[in-house]
Amino acid sequence: MSLDMNTVFILIVLGHLFSVVLISAYWRTHTKDRTLNIFLLAKVLQGMAWLFIIMRSGVPDVITVTIANSLLFAGFSLEAVSLLKLQQVFQRSTKIVYIVLTAVIAISFHLVVIIHNVENVRVAVASLGTASLMVWPAYKLLRFRQSSLMMKIIGLLYATAILSLIGRACIALNFQETIGLYKPGIYQNLAFLSLFLIMFIGNTGFVLLLKEKVDHELLRLAHYDDLTGILNRRTFVMHANQSITQHAKTKDPLTLVLFDIDHFKQINDTHGHHAGDRALQQLTEQIRLQLRGADSFGRYGGDEFAILLPGTDEAESDRLVERFRNAIAQTSIPEIPGKLSISLGVVTLVPDRETSLESLYKLCDRALYDAKEKGRDGAVRTCVA
Repeated sequence: MSLDMNTVFILIVLGHLFSVVLISAYWRTHTKDRTLNIFLLAKVLQGMAWLFIIMRSGVPDVITVTIANSLLFAGFSLEAVSLLKLQQVFQRSTKIVYIVLTAVIAISFHLVVIIHNVENVRVAVASLGTASLMVWPAYKLLRFRQSSLMMKIIGLLYATAILSLIGRACIALNFQETIGLYKPGIYQNLAFLSLFLIMFIGNTGFVLLLKEKVDHELLRLAHYDDLTGILNRRTFVMHANQSITQHAKTKDPLTLVLFDIDHFKQINDTHGHHAGDRALQQLTEQIRLQLRGADSFGRYGGDEFAILLPGTDEAESDRLVERFRNAIAQTSIPEIPGKLSISLGVVTLVPDRETSLESLYKLCDRALYDAKEKGRDGAVRTCVA
């Protein structure tokens, strides 16, 4: 069965057009998203390429072929870049590689058109060039250590498209029969399926990956403090309650530490809130470096922070608390002269079924108040009857 390739091209153009319109409408509030803008530009260039072929009447094929393929190479290159940026693996060196690779592919194709203008050779060069542009993002989708199941599926589809392009190039170079898009036959049908597969992967895949990224960001915002990157109060409370319940069953000790920055209001009033924010960020980063894998660290509010140390008795928690205090004492912030210090309240116990985070917090809060009354820059442990 032969196909009307102009109809196929029109469908592809409409597919790209609808993708651009729908994505633009849905993400209209994300106009500053560079990754999204690059992808939309890629779809516009790809759509223009196929539209140029459809409207080629009266224009020499040499011109339509060179312009259309140049637009396709640029479009697929930008699509690859948007995928890499979406995975946050796009670097300056990657940008240089893609600029050079796209230029080499375009120049190679034009040299074929000028020196040896045989359709099968053009098909092979264009297919291999397009495949080479998609190799790196496909590999990253499949092999990136943080790849989700969705990313692996999209990566597998891209790998399938790459193999189909390589297969098309091999057929073009090893068979005498012309396999151009306008030559009826099985190769035309295969080309038709490849084009729609690539369009489907590019359009649907990117939207799904972008949606997944946004979902992860929303999840992060729901569980982590935006300024410091540690657990927010709600999530810390949830983790702490789970840990208390578990330790009540195993009869193992745990420790709750509550602390804040000494004279934090004075820092904000004297040096500005920007300096205060920097102090919070530096403090949390230094504390985080001292924590163990099972410890929970959260921002309770303002400059007040809480740390839950599971399986930690008084002796071990005393060592950790002193390590926290020393780490902050050695922290310097350019915007703030002098050294930071913290005051800490500490409580250690073996919880039972009646133990609650609220009761531990009250004990710690009282100990923290006593630490401030004793001159700050120190820790006070409260005893549990």
